[in-house]
Amino acid sequence: MTPEQHKEKMQKRKEVQEKRLADKIDNKGLIIVNTGNGKGKTTAALGMVLRSLGHGYRVAIVQFIKGAWEPAEKAILSQFSSQLEFHALGEGFTWETQDRERDIAKATEAWFKSLEYIRNSEYKLILLDEINVALKLGYLSIETVLAGLAEKPEDSHVILTGRGAPKELIERADLVTEMTLIKHPFREQGIKAQAGIEF
Repeated sequence: MTPEQHKEKMQKRKEVQEKRLADKIDNKGLIIVNTGNGKGKTTAALGMVLRSLGHGYRVAIVQFIKGAWEPAEKAILSQFSSQLEFHALGEGFTWETQDRERDIAKATEAWFKSLEYIRNSEYKLILLDEINVALKLGYLSIETVLAGLAEKPEDSHVILTGRGAPKELIERADLVTEMTLIKHPFREQGIKAQAGIEF
């Protein structure tokens, strides 16, 4: 392709893109779901958290299943304490806790904390980390969560992460990404979770 052909092709592409954008709206608060069996659901959500913090927005993170350990992301994000609220309200993996009633109580506590931020127009982004797992396991009802999401201000965003997002949540969401597991070092090579990669 000659430089002239490339320039002509890119000019046509620019015109098409400008037409596509002409009738689109600028802002709308989104419900975002990161689900699937692949790695990276929370990591992708934390990228959005960092973007929002970089814009000076207030952000809240509520972790539903995690919480039995201090996650590394909490340590680094503590630098943004004036903009960020971070609550790790779970007690770890369900096979570790082995107490369904306590897991339900902790998920309910995390949900009520989440509602405080969902309803508060001062928070531009709320991350509900691993809430999909709490829904999948029946610790929370999908009806309760959908009703809470309906209370969010028009311009705030809520991200819900975790495997097994229910179809009702996927239907309600504005943006859904499914992480697909293709290969994992634990299964393929017997490598345990590593600092900086998994936690």
